Amino acid sequence: MSTEPRSLRAVPAVWLVLFAAAAVFALTMGTRQSMGLFLGNLNTHTGVGIASVSLAFAIGQLCWGLTQPFAGAVADRHGALPVLLTGCLMVALGIVITPWMGSTLGLVFAIGLLSAGGAGMAGPSVLMAATTRLVPAERRGLATGVVNAGGSFGQFLMAPLAGLLIGTLGWIGAMQTLGLLVLLALPAAFVLRGGRGVALPASSGPPPVVLPAREALRRAWALPSYRLLAAGFFVCGFHVAFLATHLPGVVAQCGLSTTVASWALAVLGLFNILGSLAMGWAIGRWRMKTLLSLVYAVRGVAVLVFLAAPKTEFVLLAFAAVMGVTFLSTVPPTAGLVARFFGPGNMAMLFGVVMLTHQIGGFLGAWLGGQVFAATGSYDSVWYLDVALAFGAALLHLPIDEKPVLRAAPAA
Repeated sequence: MSTEPRSLRAVPAVWLVLFAAAAVFALTMGTRQSMGLFLGNLNTHTGVGIASVSLAFAIGQLCWGLTQPFAGAVADRHGALPVLLTGCLMVALGIVITPWMGSTLGLVFAIGLLSAGGAGMAGPSVLMAATTRLVPAERRGLATGVVNAGGSFGQFLMAPLAGLLIGTLGWIGAMQTLGLLVLLALPAAFVLRGGRGVALPASSGPPPVVLPAREALRRAWALPSYRLLAAGFFVCGFHVAFLATHLPGVVAQCGLSTTVASWALAVLGLFNILGSLAMGWAIGRWRMKTLLSLVYAVRGVAVLVFLAAPKTEFVLLAFAAVMGVTFLSTVPPTAGLVARFFGPGNMAMLFGVVMLTHQIGGFLGAWLGGQVFAATGSYDSVWYLDVALAFGAALLHLPIDEKPVLRAAPAA
């Protein structure tokens, strides 16, 4: 008979934890990141105007961020399972009912509140905190990269699937099918059900310090490095949301087809897998703040090159590939720095707060894209603003001090 403590036997294998978290993120993020393909159809169907449809997507970016600190606090206290189950059900329901919404308010409810709020509950703050608790400390950097790559794989898979479904089922059938596919994530949520009391393997070290939510937040916001990290993530949100929402519109402005737009989103996701895995490997070898500065600088240079290049199909797909490498590769080092500062005890909530700043930027990226295009017929002004923000973020990360702030509790 095994003498291993029951709490340790309850911890699933590392590969199973990573697969489950990556699968949940793949289905929720892949579906959300494909919604930009339906922007034109929603505009035609509702007649509310491109700016109003963009507003619904922008509020979705904000709501995705707003839910994560609260969802993270609940998961820190009660475990990830109830949060993930509720989130997946909300995503599915919101997407399924979207075609029946005929007004700006209805679109805001279905896209901006219901599906985006559910995706926030089943988003990276809860998923990465769950994996941080359930894998040994020496594998956490790679783990965050794998989970992040799961979301990218979802985009790579879902965007071409959405384009195929639009051609075969029509846009309404395609959207509702994607919503129902999110329900496939429900079994994976049970693998990540561990709560704050789950014991980790001995190689993980002493148990983490778990502070009351208000005290943890007070300490975090008093730390200049945490505030700089959040400011940089704001820029990431602006960039990611603008691309995810308006890249199909950029493709159309270049005179290319919806098929090219769906493949551009797929290439974005495919190369994001490579970027996420590479970043998960790199953060064990180089300083995370340096890697973040490099990513933001590469984004700025890539956008400038794209603006100067001829807008052919090859150039667009190459641009999507370069953007994919940097698209969400900021997430592993950002999550890693939060865990390094404060440990895993309150990570879901504290990373959720950083994600909130990301999504405030996301709101502006999605909303401004629609407003500027409606006013000028071009996205150029937003692109140049994005370049300035990217270089600013590259500089913001340089003063970050990576030393731990909150030490682990003594081993019992």
